[in-house]
Amino acid sequence: MNIMKKSVFALAALVMAIPPSFAAESQTALYDQVWRLINTKYVDSSNNMQDWSKWRRKYDNYIKTDEDSYMAIRTMLASLDDQYTRFLDPKEFAEETSSIRGSLKGIGVQIGTRDGKLMVIAPLEDTPAEKAGILADDEIIEIDGESTKGITVEKAADKIKGEEGTTVTLVIKRKDELKTFHIRRQEIELKAVSTKVPNDVKLNPQIGYVRLSSFISKNAAAEFEKAMIDQADKKGYIIDLRSNPGGLLTNAVLISNMFLSSKVVVSTVDRDGYKETLRTMKPVLTNKPLVVLINKGSASASEITSGALHDNGRAVLIGEQSFGKGLVQEINKLPDGSGVNITIQKYYTPNGTDINKKGITPDIIVELTEDDIEKKNDTQLIRANDVLTKMINKSNS
Repeated sequence: MNIMKKSVFALAALVMAIPPSFAAESQTALYDQVWRLINTKYVDSSNNMQDWSKWRRKYDNYIKTDEDSYMAIRTMLASLDDQYTRFLDPKEFAEETSSIRGSLKGIGVQIGTRDGKLMVIAPLEDTPAEKAGILADDEIIEIDGESTKGITVEKAADKIKGEEGTTVTLVIKRKDELKTFHIRRQEIELKAVSTKVPNDVKLNPQIGYVRLSSFISKNAAAEFEKAMIDQADKKGYIIDLRSNPGGLLTNAVLISNMFLSSKVVVSTVDRDGYKETLRTMKPVLTNKPLVVLINKGSASASEITSGALHDNGRAVLIGEQSFGKGLVQEINKLPDGSGVNITIQKYYTPNGTDINKKGITPDIIVELTEDDIEKKNDTQLIRANDVLTKMINKSNS
């Protein structure tokens, strides 16, 4: 899921009346509006080293319908070669808004493209995708018998979604092996936080555990805070951000604020080189020892949070290299109910590191093998328990 600017909170309450006259000429107007948004907001002022003006009137004589306009917009945006800057038709935009509100329909999987391949960024916790065995970094080869070669993320998502109770068949490539999954769709409540320790791992009773599966919901920070307060008697905490695809930038800042006092969380730089530094402002929730778990499915806001805690010396990171999404998107609602997400900034961790397409390297690398996963042998969580126990003992002494 993309990182969104804090202004996105207005989205759920924003209702735009579409005048009855929004017809023929309005389709070219919609295209032109997107062109102007990119021209003024897109993070790369060179627009992928091209003359952006060539696109402005390119389809004036061809756009007659909504679909013509949408196709033209998508073609124009594709020239930026940025998978995160994307157009959403009214149905897709409504679904994204629903996910921010805290619910969606489908199988519960975050997808993206990498090197032209359709990839699973992460399955959401306790969803049909996770229960079926879909893993971060799986490549989706086929959806319902159709090849995904050359498919867009939007079209793939549309094929995976469907009526509740129906089934979608995915062919997955995992390393060199092909696997077929038949997954039943359902309505998914986006519960952002869980304190249930996975895989039957027995933690030191002095350790609290909080699993944050997504930063998408506007309630994520409040849920996280409650989970921490409910475990206030613990001597240290494991924060599990594995396979967390990200979400709202605001949530990343609020959650970092619970552990960092007057520290830099993240810096953002826009197309004009303007740098904005976001700092923690409120009193911390706890100063007790922390371990943060990350893996290759930890992206976006997960990387902001783990990067902030790491660079400020507040937590030890354990697990695998994170996904590597160091870009900020802004959501723009368009007059016909569609929308466009635009990459408007790059972000940097507090020590100035650009993690885009690189990810964050843990302090302690622990890789889960496929055999570990099948046997529910969570070596990462076990290592986190051991490391945090030593930190607690040292703190007590």
